This record gives sequence, structure tokens and C-alpha cells, in this order.
Amino acid sequence: MGSIYALVALGFGIIHNATGIINFAQGEFLMLGGMLMVTLVGAAGLPLWAAFALAAALVVLIGLLFERVLIRPVRQASVITLIVITIGASITIRSLAEQLWGTDALPVPAFSGEEALRFGGCSVMPQSLWVMGVTAVAVLGLTLFYSRTLIGKAMRACAINRVAAQLMGISVPQMVAWSFALAAGLGAIGGIVVAPITMTQFDVGVMLGLKGFCGAIIGGLGNSAGAVVGGLALGVLEALGGGLISSGYKDIIAFAILLLVLLVRPSGVLGSAAVDSQG
Repeated sequence: MGSIYALVALGFGIIHNATGIINFAQGEFLMLGGMLMVTLVGAAGLPLWAAFALAAALVVLIGLLFERVLIRPVRQASVITLIVITIGASITIRSLAEQLWGTDALPVPAFSGEEALRFGGCSVMPQSLWVMGVTAVAVLGLTLFYSRTLIGKAMRACAINRVAAQLMGISVPQMVAWSFALAAGLGAIGGIVVAPITMTQFDVGVMLGLKGFCGAIIGGLGNSAGAVVGGLALGVLEALGGGLISSGYKDIIAFAILLLVLLVRPSGVLGSAAVDSQG
């Protein structure tokens, strides 16, 4: 779960760096990834690998549409207005998903079967290894994207100084669109790989989105390394708290940690007073 929180936290940071807002619809991108996977595997009969790629691509297109229709026309509005728009979009997407897929939890086949693997005295489900492996590949790919590609460098430039980037010929609106596409893709990947473990439902993105937001704040909003550290730390602390105290306190533990970090170090563990880059 910490790996999923890390992917969601990365999405929050990417959009925050590009626009300065918090996209509270990030959890719905995760939900849509899982739901589309259900449809493509079940109704369409696609193999898992094809359904994975197509579901992620469709959510990326939804992310682009989200930015083009809801954010770009009012990009000069206040930050509060834009945040409220993302909240309204989150509720709308969730309601549409409820109408399309119903309220029941829907299963997705595990990628490598459901027989547990044993390591010493521990049992690990193969899908858990898929979650951690896909997260590691996504983080590595994101790092290479920002450091080796022209678009990635342009996005970093916009995050550091939008005016200077625009004066150098970088299209800021285009970079914002890329940010929404990238954040939507990361959310979709998280929703797809976790669906075989938790199943997926129209409202699954609400809590996972909030936990990802907690991870982003704990690590340092806008810092990629901080998002990964914050998400993983939150998952581990939740598991320890659930095991040592009670699983009923998992959500309380997550938000208590968030409040503690905000009180002690508001910029996050790896954040600075002014987050100015992708980390």
C-alpha cells in the first residue's frame, strides 16, 4: 500500500509543481484505471497486458481532457477556485463511475496467479511483488523522463520559474497538459496493479487519494523523492500501527502522522520552505 500511496503522491506533486494547485481528483484517476481494467479484461476479453496498456492510455486521455476542459479555460483564476473545481470534478467522476459500474466491488485477475510465495517464514502474494516492481519502474522512468528528455526538462523549468521558462520559449499551457497526463497515467497504473489485491469500486479513489496526499505532504509536496519516501513511510507506519494496535486505527494513524508533520515540519521531511523543483 505504501507503493500505491507513493504513486498517488507523485501525481499530486507533479500537478502542484505545474499549476500550484492540489488536484483532489487524483484519486479518481486511480479508480478509473482499475474500473477500466475490469471492463477491458471482463467485457472486452483482452489479455491482461493489453488491458493494462489500454486502460492506462485511456486514463491519460481523460487527464488531458480534464486539463483542457476544466483547468485551462480558468487558469487565471485563484488557486482556491481551481482547487474547488478539482473537488467538483472528483465528485462528478465518482458519480458517473457509480452509474456505469454500479456500487459492488469488482475483481481483477492477479497478474501471476494467487498462490503465495514463501521467503523464509514469510508468505508474500505475487501481486504484491507486482505492485512494488511496477512502482519502482514508474519512479525510475519518471526520474529518467525529467533528467533525459526535453519535455521533462521543460516541465522542471516551469516548476522552478514559470515566467523565465516562458521567456525562454517554453509553452507553459502545454507543460501543464503534460503534467495532468503524467499524473493521470501514474494514478491509473496504481489503480490497475492494486485492483487484484483490494478489488476496485467506484469510491476506492477517495481514501487512496487522501492517503497519497498525506504521503505527498509528509515527504514534501512537489519533491519526487519526498513523495516516494512519504508514501512508503506512511504504508509501513500504517501496517505497524494496524498490527501492534488495531487495524481499525489505520486511517487515524495516517492522518495523525500528517498533523504531526504539519506541526513539526510543514514543508515535509524532504521538502524546503519553498519547493522549487521536481526533486
